[in-house]
Amino acid sequence: MSKVIFITGAGRGLGTDIAVQALKAGHQVVATGRRPEEVEKTLGGPQDNLQVTKLDITSLDDAQAAAQAAVERFGRIDVLVNNAGNFFAGYFEEITPEQMRQQFETNLFGPMNVTRAILPILRKQRAGHIITLSSSAGLIGQEFCVAYAASKFAVEGWMESLRYDVEPYNIRTTVVEPGFFRTELLVDASTTWPEPTIEDYAARTTATITAWKSMNGQQSGDPAKLAQTLVTIADQDTPPLRFVAGADAIQGVEAKAKELLAQAQASRELGGNLALDDTNA
Repeated sequence: MSKVIFITGAGRGLGTDIAVQALKAGHQVVATGRRPEEVEKTLGGPQDNLQVTKLDITSLDDAQAAAQAAVERFGRIDVLVNNAGNFFAGYFEEITPEQMRQQFETNLFGPMNVTRAILPILRKQRAGHIITLSSSAGLIGQEFCVAYAASKFAVEGWMESLRYDVEPYNIRTTVVEPGFFRTELLVDASTTWPEPTIEDYAARTTATITAWKSMNGQQSGDPAKLAQTLVTIADQDTPPLRFVAGADAIQGVEAKAKELLAQAQASRELGGNLALDDTNA
């Protein structure tokens, strides 16, 4: 069955791959980006099942206008894919407060803006599906990722809780945690690299930037395959609440789960039962 799929950040990387796979599967696609002319060019020009719309996800006005335009063109929205995001790399002390706020503006408040604009449409339909791209860094803290991981951990909490808000209206949610995919996250257009400012971190910063830049384009994950799987999930009647994408992400999540269980057991042994003792009341 053909669905109307609304995709943010469709001008490059994974967003482009999702749009291509959705069109190939026969869906109607609303492909959004800050530069719509580039989005349309990337997707091969005008198509009957494609609407390209300007959207800066940090603008609620843009989000509302794009949602309205989608309904005017296709009559409904069935699936929202919150894909757009960016990456502020670096150690905490070298990330400015302004950069930390920018990271959250794009990676958390951005998808919140778009979801806030589209949710009334989904509620009115009593049907819909919200897919939000998180990261394995949203479940597992990593060196040099403090701002990015913090924003993605926040996405995890938002999406996990949003599920309960919208389930009564037949709206499903899926949060996606990819590992390392060739998604252009590490290109300069998506990543803000830190300038070494503190001597203690300088050597590690320089070495990490060099290593990560050399990794770009060499990541094991195939974004076209990930996009195809996400389109399959978008077409499911009962989609998963979480999709951990990639062998590296699955391995990391399994290790984190074991670590959490071990910490829970250690907490129990340390004094996990901290209920008020009636004898001491």
